[in-house]
Amino acid sequence: MAGGCAVALHFVQRFHTLRDVSSRKTTDSAYTSAGVNIHLADTLKAGLKAKVRKTLRPEVLGSIGGFGGLFALNVKRYKRPVLVSSMDGVGTKLTIAVALNKHHTVAQDLVNHCVNDIAVLGAEPLFLLDYIGMGKLAPRVFDQLIHGLAKACADAGCALIGGETAQMPGLYAAGDYDLVSTIVGVVERDQIIDGARIRPGDAIVGLASTGLHTNGYSLARQILFAQMRVRLDDYHGALGCTFGEELLKVHRNYWPIVRTTRSAKSETRDAIHGIAHITGGGFYDNIPRVLPKNRSAVIRSGSWDVLPIFKLLQEGGGVTDEEMHHVFNMGIGMVLIVDPQSVPTVQKIATRHGVKSFVIGEIRKGKPTVVIE
Repeated sequence: MAGGCAVALHFVQRFHTLRDVSSRKTTDSAYTSAGVNIHLADTLKAGLKAKVRKTLRPEVLGSIGGFGGLFALNVKRYKRPVLVSSMDGVGTKLTIAVALNKHHTVAQDLVNHCVNDIAVLGAEPLFLLDYIGMGKLAPRVFDQLIHGLAKACADAGCALIGGETAQMPGLYAAGDYDLVSTIVGVVERDQIIDGARIRPGDAIVGLASTGLHTNGYSLARQILFAQMRVRLDDYHGALGCTFGEELLKVHRNYWPIVRTTRSAKSETRDAIHGIAHITGGGFYDNIPRVLPKNRSAVIRSGSWDVLPIFKLLQEGGGVTDEEMHHVFNMGIGMVLIVDPQSVPTVQKIATRHGVKSFVIGEIRKGKPTVVIE
């Protein structure tokens, strides 16, 4: 429940208005015995506002806990604003969070993934709504999730204005939960990055990932736990941490880099011709999504630092190079397709934001496909 909605707020507000005080004990006991704890939800909402308040922007109207979040777009800032939306989840990375009982990082993953998905279009994140579904409301898990969501939203300048927390006993197994969010951003119509300006000779700049991010966990878990028989608390020297710590590394937010390169005062404002977020589908499925019909992307293997976790997965699972690049990000979380003359400046911007970058390929004439040489 983000922004103060659903069981902890939406349902509590409605339920309390429909029943009288004399029936409260009986009704709560019946509903609690069915697996839904209204009083617990009401208690948890008490500490919610302080966390969410840190994420709010001036455009947010109303108080936390309404039936809908209000956001007054400042149209004076834009000439022809276009709203950009996206929705995503964390996937089976949640199983690692549950196993380690550590939940704030997957909440950050969720926000950063969504922010990146609209950043590829040049959009500034405005606000986010989340969904948390549980069989039984777990206070510690709930608190960590809200903490992670609020932290990542505040870091991205994105308001957390609403959401849904659902207690659904019988649907979710004990200890399990689902985590999903929807994000809305804005971009000037003439500043949308849609790939139309991509041309032969453009450089492909890869921005380093922190690890698996939020994709490929089904295959990774199969290799690590079923084939290699490792445990989450096993330490590995090449990783410099335990497998559990590696698998919970937070999905990186690349919006600060995109924002800086697109600043009106930046010499690189028009240098980026296309952006791809390397998520599910890896290189082969994501880069073509931004290529014009007569452009192809050539990626040079060995041109960037492949993170140790990917080498372990490939060796441990006997996975081909092609499948590795089709499932995982291989150490590149986002690619920028850039005017070659602006590459040094773009890379300096990435460095200033603490992110390694590599020139990993170029654009050529051809069908909108990816070739890894």
